[in-house]
Amino acid sequence: MPSTIIGYARTSTIDQTYGLAAQLRDLEAAGCEKVFQEQVSSVDKNRPELERALEYAREGDVFVVTKLDRLARSMPDLVRITDTLQAKGVTLKILALGIDTSTPTGKLMMNLLGSIAEFEREIMLERQREGIAKAKEEGKYKGRAPTAQRKADDVRRLRAEGKTAEEIVEVLGVSRSSVFRILRGTENLSASSRGGDNAF
Repeated sequence: MPSTIIGYARTSTIDQTYGLAAQLRDLEAAGCEKVFQEQVSSVDKNRPELERALEYAREGDVFVVTKLDRLARSMPDLVRITDTLQAKGVTLKILALGIDTSTPTGKLMMNLLGSIAEFEREIMLERQREGIAKAKEEGKYKGRAPTAQRKADDVRRLRAEGKTAEEIVEVLGVSRSSVFRILRGTENLSASSRGGDNAF
């Protein structure tokens, strides 16, 4: 099967349309035959078109973006994406940086970026450990609250709005048992709420 040159373009929800148009123009000039594009918020972790593009790529294909920040939102994110492409035997090209991982120089640059990401992660973890140790010395460290307990107020609010247990589980991403445990622990539950799972 012949290789495909795949393009990916992204703008945030506050970017002007011409920002996306410029990327598409550059990707077309780079010979992209299949282009995935999306407009998503910079704080939204979900990028469905990027995931579709990565899934679409096959061994021997070339994955092209105009700039590094159009592809990844952080160094760890970049490492994840490049690892995915490398494992599939797909070449990455970043037009603005002149990076092409099919060349020795391009591979070197990506390895350097990966090393920087690992260094940043180690620094972050070290600061986190130091912060916890200091908090323990001062008697201020209480650890993290369980995820479900941190969302207890949201569970009760959604229940008050008439949501079922299943709907609350889907909205908040907590387990069904945690939802029932939180609701049963609420002092002012109605009798129907205390009736068991079937009450929902």
